[in-house]
Amino acid sequence: MALDGSLQRLRREGHIVVVGASLAGLRAAETLREEGFTGTLTMIGDEPYEPYDRPPLSKQVLLGLVPVGRTALPRRHAIDGRWRLGVAATALDMAAKRVALADGTSVEYDRLLIATGVRSRPWPNELEAGLDGVFVLRTTDDAARLVHRLRAGPRRVLVIGAGFTGSEIASVCRERELPVTVAERGPAPLVGALGGVIGEVAAELQHQYGVDLRCGVMVTGLEGDGAGRLRRAHFSDGDALDAEVAVVALGATRNTEWLAGSGLAAGPRGIACDAGCRAFDIRGIVSDDVFVAGDVARSPHPLFGYQFLSLEHWGNAVAQAEVAAHNMISPGERRRPHLWTPYFWSAQFGRNIKSVGVPNMADQILVSQGSLSEHRFTAAYGYQGRVIAAVTFDQAKWLEFYQRQIERAAPFPLPFTTVDRRTEGMRPVPAGFPDPSVPSHGPEVTVSGHSPTDQRVTFTPA
Repeated sequence: MALDGSLQRLRREGHIVVVGASLAGLRAAETLREEGFTGTLTMIGDEPYEPYDRPPLSKQVLLGLVPVGRTALPRRHAIDGRWRLGVAATALDMAAKRVALADGTSVEYDRLLIATGVRSRPWPNELEAGLDGVFVLRTTDDAARLVHRLRAGPRRVLVIGAGFTGSEIASVCRERELPVTVAERGPAPLVGALGGVIGEVAAELQHQYGVDLRCGVMVTGLEGDGAGRLRRAHFSDGDALDAEVAVVALGATRNTEWLAGSGLAAGPRGIACDAGCRAFDIRGIVSDDVFVAGDVARSPHPLFGYQFLSLEHWGNAVAQAEVAAHNMISPGERRRPHLWTPYFWSAQFGRNIKSVGVPNMADQILVSQGSLSEHRFTAAYGYQGRVIAAVTFDQAKWLEFYQRQIERAAPFPLPFTTVDRRTEGMRPVPAGFPDPSVPSHGPEVTVSGHSPTDQRVTFTPA
């Protein structure tokens, strides 16, 4: 018994390094202190700012409702840590337990949490990406530059990509009464995240709000003038468009390059870890001193056939960070799994859109409440005879109910009569997701691994 107490004290001491000073890193650090970690805590972040909230950047900040510098994340608990901000991690030596930094220094650790998140995928042509007027939106600096340009009243804004971020930016432009064109290589907005049935609704909303929506086309080039300012965009259908501002919203790239050669199972899809957030090495063996959390993590989920999910969700970053922090300082028998059910929300074109589960695994969809034509509805997604996701447009009150159906592996189609079901929702129809081998913009969940099977799981804390 005394030995167990000694080991527990050791886990609550020592030096923990958190690489990634954003939402997941901050919540993990707070949880470590809340649960009794008394050792040294070092926070490493490539941006010069303390942790701030990113979702408002494409909504309230672009609308001018919230100043760029007022998005700092609230603190739940004093961290009492060492902050190394504005300096990126460049390499990991697992044998020496050392993280190398861009300024030439290094930091040793006893346990490491990697929460490096994602960055915006840039425009692929570097010369065109460098034109004055070409933007991405991920950081507070990105938002500050874009807000400044939108306030100047450009004659036309081009948004490249109609995923959630691109659609939110287009919505902001229309609220600012700016002409905006959206170019999407898929058949409809949000098609990669919510499927073609919901994509048609999203397209109707954009048209209703005056967006020049162009689907099934790609931007093939951005043209500047003699002074290096953006002036024109060229499309794959041969058309051209004059625009002063172009926002590239082509999804995200996970920040894993610095881990090349480290021995961790890290790549473009993220860092593989077990359900307890312990990182896998390239041999498939979990590490007991390297943990992962947030957008950069790939972890198996029992509700979805133990496939590895990479989730770009605010709530997932918080929940996974808390689990990772708890497990970093807990003995094996007290560790717990990360079983958070994916949840996402967006506000655009006068609608509040929320989803739960993993819609892009589905092959069928059923409108269970409301009406697609009225743009106010609830739709359930099915795969292999079970409910795996739901989405609501201005009907968020139903989401908790559908979350329970997902967690209990309820059958699909729904075996009961639902409230306010219209004729269009009487039977399931194909969900209309694009071929996964064809790139599309905007999926919020990346699924990889073996084919899912009907799984049920209940976690009962000790």
